[in-house]
Amino acid sequence: MAHIDLVEFEDMTPAIQEKAKPILEKTGQLGEIFKLLAIDEKVYFATDGMVQKYLLDETNLSYEIKEAIALLISKENGCEMCVDVHKSIAKMLGLSDTKIEEILLGIDSMKNGQKDKKLLAFCIKASKKDNYKILKSEIDELKEMGWSDVEIVEAVAITGYFNYINTLSNVFALGV
Repeated sequence: MAHIDLVEFEDMTPAIQEKAKPILEKTGQLGEIFKLLAIDEKVYFATDGMVQKYLLDETNLSYEIKEAIALLISKENGCEMCVDVHKSIAKMLGLSDTKIEEILLGIDSMKNGQKDKKLLAFCIKASKKDNYKILKSEIDELKEMGWSDVEIVEAVAITGYFNYINTLSNVFALGV
């Protein structure tokens, strides 16, 4: 049970209800994270913007890389609810069950090339408390492997998003 009272659909603001209604109609339920975010409309729409623009829209990174970041960071942060949600989202975006399980076993178990693995390892390092210790040479190494500045920034933004959403889920014991 969540550590805070969550907002039910009928108590959400009309603007949030408009965004949440298609999810509710498609799935028959709203996840606890939606109900938590609905406590504050500004938080809800800021978060929704990140989800839409970085995770669901086509961007410079493939859906596979974005969902690998989502799964790896959520697992690293101990957010089981987020891992479960992103297993479903990854499948919806075209990743096979085998690929999802491969990601969850960790970077070394992935069949991706070194370029992908290096970016994913960098994202895990960027998710840590001591990310201020990352050196320019580490970013230069990603660039030498073929990652562009835009792709690196996007990967770190997605990493930051998952630190944010995992924190909300973990602090308020969502999905527990």
